[in-house]
Amino acid sequence: MTKPEVFAVSAEVAGRTLTIEAGRFAEQADGAVTIRYGDTLLLVTVVGAKEAREGTDFFPLTIDYEERMYSAGKIPGNFFKREGRPTTTAILTSRLTDRPLRPLFPKGYQNEVQVIITTFAIDMVNDPGPMAIIGASAALAISDIPFAGPVGAVQMGYLNGALVVNPFMSDLEHSRLDLVVAGTSDAVLMVEAGAYELTEQEMLEAVVEGHAVCKQICALQEELVRLCGKPKRTFIPPTTDTSLEESVRTWMGKRLREAVRSPNKMERDERTAALKADVIAHFTMDEPEEELEARRKDVSKVFESLLKTEVRDAILDEGIRVDGRALSEIRPISVDVGVIPRVHGSGLFTRGQTQVLTITTLGSPGDEQRLDDLGVETTKRYIHHYNFPPFSTGEVRRVGSPRRRDIGHGALAERSLYAVLPPQNEFPYTLRLVSEVLSSNGSSSMASVCGSSLSLMDAGVPLKAPVAGVAMGLISAPDGRWRVLTDIQGLEDALGDMDFKVAGTASGITGLQMDIKTTGITYEIMGQAFEQARQGRLFILDKMNEVIGQGRQEMSPHAPRIITVQIPVEKIGALIGPGGKTIRGIVESTGAQIDVEDDGRVFITTVDGQAAKAAVAMVEGLTREAKVGDIFLGKVVSIKPFGAFVNILPGKDGMVHISELAETRVETVEDVVQIGEEINVMVIGVDAGSGKISLSRRAILTGESAEERRAGGGAPGPRDRGPRMDRGGPPRGGADRPRPRRREDGDRE
Repeated sequence: MTKPEVFAVSAEVAGRTLTIEAGRFAEQADGAVTIRYGDTLLLVTVVGAKEAREGTDFFPLTIDYEERMYSAGKIPGNFFKREGRPTTTAILTSRLTDRPLRPLFPKGYQNEVQVIITTFAIDMVNDPGPMAIIGASAALAISDIPFAGPVGAVQMGYLNGALVVNPFMSDLEHSRLDLVVAGTSDAVLMVEAGAYELTEQEMLEAVVEGHAVCKQICALQEELVRLCGKPKRTFIPPTTDTSLEESVRTWMGKRLREAVRSPNKMERDERTAALKADVIAHFTMDEPEEELEARRKDVSKVFESLLKTEVRDAILDEGIRVDGRALSEIRPISVDVGVIPRVHGSGLFTRGQTQVLTITTLGSPGDEQRLDDLGVETTKRYIHHYNFPPFSTGEVRRVGSPRRRDIGHGALAERSLYAVLPPQNEFPYTLRLVSEVLSSNGSSSMASVCGSSLSLMDAGVPLKAPVAGVAMGLISAPDGRWRVLTDIQGLEDALGDMDFKVAGTASGITGLQMDIKTTGITYEIMGQAFEQARQGRLFILDKMNEVIGQGRQEMSPHAPRIITVQIPVEKIGALIGPGGKTIRGIVESTGAQIDVEDDGRVFITTVDGQAAKAAVAMVEGLTREAKVGDIFLGKVVSIKPFGAFVNILPGKDGMVHISELAETRVETVEDVVQIGEEINVMVIGVDAGSGKISLSRRAILTGESAEERRAGGGAPGPRDRGPRMDRGGPPRGGADRPRPRRREDGDRE
């Protein structure tokens, strides 16, 4: 068998070699490449159907990011020990890859295209996310599938006051910015970011610098295309029947403008739907039965095209939006908190006809989410889930598992609030937020950000600052005219050219996501969008602050309380016990949840105050070290002629010498105490070498301190202890004879 010819191109990016190779793997795919950066290696394949599936009226592009646990030297943690459903990381990476690629396919192209990205090796240094975009673009570029690429992608960080290209994965934890930029050689196509209150100018600078790296990566792919690219398939875009379009426009007259211009979404939808039905009925009345369905589709497409033109022209020519708002005007806002009983926190945010209710639940550190993916982090203490039920848009559809869109919107809201959360050492709770979209007419993800901020403050979480979000839109024309829209609604999102979501505090940006439907936008447009978003965000924050501007001082009575106890690290084993027996016993007897950290912090979580006190006492009892002067209520566990042994701590006994049992002379130990009896004792000595503990009951009875008791002839040290052989005579044997000592002033007789 002839060895396949391998083609490879390389470039230095941020001091590391980026290599794209074709020809070695997956020869039956329409396009296949491997992309390597450091020791992270991905295989990307693309296959496109030769013809469109019958009945398809959209572009069916599928991006599948397949995590293989072997790529990080891991075995899957599930029962079957093999990869199952995609992880959240895999879904988000698939969406990240899809967004910059989709606008570059020809309009009207409806052949199914599938891109599969498989992780071969992950070095935990170089993030595979931007690499997935580059690899998918390269595979499409060398294939025969029509594609107006290539696309470059880069990750930008902000460390030590400077922008950093492709920071190490471990460095992102300390970075003020985690930004992915994707674009062609001419324009930016996609932006996704989480940030710690960066200004608009700082964010724009990061985008500009990132795009410069994208250009370099596009040039690298173009070199690979020259080496092994296939000729592109011939694709002729479907033609539009302009005569039908003109006929429909003339027949409708001003009825379309009247139908579409309404501030109420439901009314607008009903009026446009009724007009569409009239148009289809009128222009299909004379069609033969065998051609009726095709004719209906043609008329429907013409109507949708005219609807899009009407909405866009009104904005570009007259500055008029369908609901009558100015271009930078935000819809009416309503804010409320504490609307749901018994939950730990709730926030209701309504903007126009978009309404989101977010619920906060506080949990113990042990409630953290365990991650079984290829990321650096293994747990998450802050979780945000987004639900988009069908009733929110007045639809009827099956309710099932979260869709990719729901997971993506939840992740965006989660990322937007991460920068303002209190650190775990100050607020050790696990946080789960659930945003329920109750009504949607655009920008529900940004409404989730606002609702989440309200809900967290209602729950008593001490946020650094409130966060709000707003979505910007864009209407552009071939002649160069463009308008940026603030707070877009559903129709403007569907018919516009951009969805630019910005979240942040009054001080700066914390979350950013930009998707476009054109082949790119300019820095001027992006700068205008940033400024309008800043003004809109401040307006929304003012409305929120009128209701609640910081976390409540008191948490809900139904929320758990966490008590932190610090124990010596060497005592962790004693607290846990063999096989976890000891700590389970505390949990079962008190009902409290107990979590132990490697640094000796013990978190005791419960809603019952008495249970918390009991659990704290048991933990301290297991891990406490006896010190001179400590007083214990102990149980007598054994009796010897020279004294009694008393259990004062779990697994820890001390000895009360017979001379320390009472204020007066004691003949026999049994005259004062019995086995099983509980007595109060004071620690008057701890041997540093052996750890043996000397106790005194006498000090409790007389009220003396440990120092006074020792100075006044307290119990002999561990080496001086010896049995008394009779009740009154001298002890037998010189070794056991008490050592004489010099009398000092103040000694007792």
